[in-house]
Amino acid sequence: MAEQSIWMRKVTADPGHSHWYIERFRTMARAGEDLDGEARFVAAMVPRRARILDAGCGPGRVGGTLAKAGHDVVGVDVDPVLIEAAAQDHPGPLWLVGDLAELDLPARGITAPFDAIVCAGNVMSFLAPSTRGEVLARFRTHLAPGGRAVIGFGAGRGYEFGEFVEDAAAAGLEPDLLLSTWDLRPFTDDSGFLVAVLRRAS
Repeated sequence: MAEQSIWMRKVTADPGHSHWYIERFRTMARAGEDLDGEARFVAAMVPRRARILDAGCGPGRVGGTLAKAGHDVVGVDVDPVLIEAAAQDHPGPLWLVGDLAELDLPARGITAPFDAIVCAGNVMSFLAPSTRGEVLARFRTHLAPGGRAVIGFGAGRGYEFGEFVEDAAAAGLEPDLLLSTWDLRPFTDDSGFLVAVLRRAS
């Protein structure tokens, strides 16, 4: 069994944490804030009716928007409270409880690979450090030929960007593009956020 994620450690210490997180984004949505930047980014990369995996989907914000745009979305998150909220707020995609470090969707009957994997919301920095490489390797396994993984997370969260790029390379993923924001700002040495578009290495 994989080491417990940092997210689930937080939930264990504070059982109300997941509900706080859900309500935070529901409040932002009610206020009319733009919560679709990541989904727009991914939608620009894929053909119509693409198969997209929302890895660490949380309460379904990104995957739900992509499904509304006509894509075939599967969302996976380790937190069952977040998955319940995703199913309630964003019907349509297939929402599954699962640990990304043990991701094996063919074993759950989902055999077709994905045109894109999106991993937003600082998910990488909420993983147990010992599982980061395994998660990236499993992303590669679930990508279709020519598919790409899009991963975004912030600096100062215990996972250096350079270390992440090295881990991705070890997992068979190479960068197509590194950006500092979801609205396409260039990545620099002092960027406080990374959006990495990764392809399967040949």
